[in-house]
Amino acid sequence: MNSYFYLMALNNAYANEKLLGAVCELSDEEFSAPRSGFFPSLKATLNHVLFVDRYYLDALYEEGVGKKVYDAEEISNPGELKSKQAKEDARLVAFCRDLTDKATLRQVATDRGDKGAIEERVDALLLHLFQHQVHHRGQAHAMLSSTRVKPPQLDEFFLEFERDPVAEKHLKTAGMTGWQPK
Repeated sequence: MNSYFYLMALNNAYANEKLLGAVCELSDEEFSAPRSGFFPSLKATLNHVLFVDRYYLDALYEEGVGKKVYDAEEISNPGELKSKQAKEDARLVAFCRDLTDKATLRQVATDRGDKGAIEERVDALLLHLFQHQVHHRGQAHAMLSSTRVKPPQLDEFFLEFERDPVAEKHLKTAGMTGWQPK
């Protein structure tokens, strides 16, 4: 089971790199411009992704920061956001790489503000985090289609057929060049 989480973390890093690479072609003004979506701009959407990643990684690593991760200012420059997201993606990849099947059943506290600390299983938290990423990346992808920048293909990671070179780079870094499901 832990290899599934590791592959999903690698896929997540690939998709974020591809999407944010395209977003970096926008000016700071285009990045912040109002758009239709759950959040009102690419800036707000992608900062939300970053902050939620920090929140759940804080819980997974049991760092104790909790909801205070949301006190940081939003990042207005796409390149800076891409760099900070890559650091969080690397933390998620490392966490999942080192995850054992037993550790997926461990309970970690999530700071839920007025509701206090709520214990969640690591496997459920990771599944939620990956789904959260896919959900909001899709929204950002749709927003990007209303700009001068063409949204990148984000689903060419797992299959050998037309695997994206950026995906292959992430797999190679993980020592999984030419990876195929068994």
